[in-house]
Amino acid sequence: MNPVVPVPPECFDPACSRCPRLVDFLAGVRARHVEYHAAPVPPFGDPEARFLIVGLAPGMHGANASGRPFTGDHAGILLYRMLYEMGFGSAPESVSRDDGLTLRDCRITNAVKCLPPENKPLTREIQACNDYLARELALLAAGSVVLALGTIAHNAVLRALGLRQSAHRFGHGHEHVLECGLVLVDSYHCSRYNTQTGRLTEPMFRAVFEQARRCLDSP
Repeated sequence: MNPVVPVPPECFDPACSRCPRLVDFLAGVRARHVEYHAAPVPPFGDPEARFLIVGLAPGMHGANASGRPFTGDHAGILLYRMLYEMGFGSAPESVSRDDGLTLRDCRITNAVKCLPPENKPLTREIQACNDYLARELALLAAGSVVLALGTIAHNAVLRALGLRQSAHRFGHGHEHVLECGLVLVDSYHCSRYNTQTGRLTEPMFRAVFEQARRCLDSP
């Protein structure tokens, strides 16, 4: 089974209190939902992965409840099914933190590790969490692929790598060969809103995973 925190400690702090607004908000969530994780959510997956998926932040009744990225909410349904179809996951769904699911050559993390009110982190909160992402990106070998789910995740990756956003604009299906040797692939976030409105369809999502797989398999 994948370790609870498959990265060195400097990449994640389970007791992080850098953002007062998020600390206070999580305290209120714990009071209302005593069974929830309601704390910073660790990355999940293969510690030696060459494929890193970066989301926005934990969802209230998903990762914030389960303690595993994209587990327990609508967005995770499509994501974990796609990971399974593409050979990265051991099962087509993520049910709970202790369900035995493992990821192969893939790890999932978030730009912001704590649940923000209305799922909207402030710029200063994204920045406060960015060095954790930077340290995690530093673990990736040259030729690794980063899949950014949404504009915030895309920009957080660029900031963590010290790259200008103007040089690498977000766009669904865009592929950016970065100076550091990584490849950044963009996708609309697999949120309920995007999938139900048709902004992101299953074939569109599958296409970016196939794109990422081709990048990983190319010399």
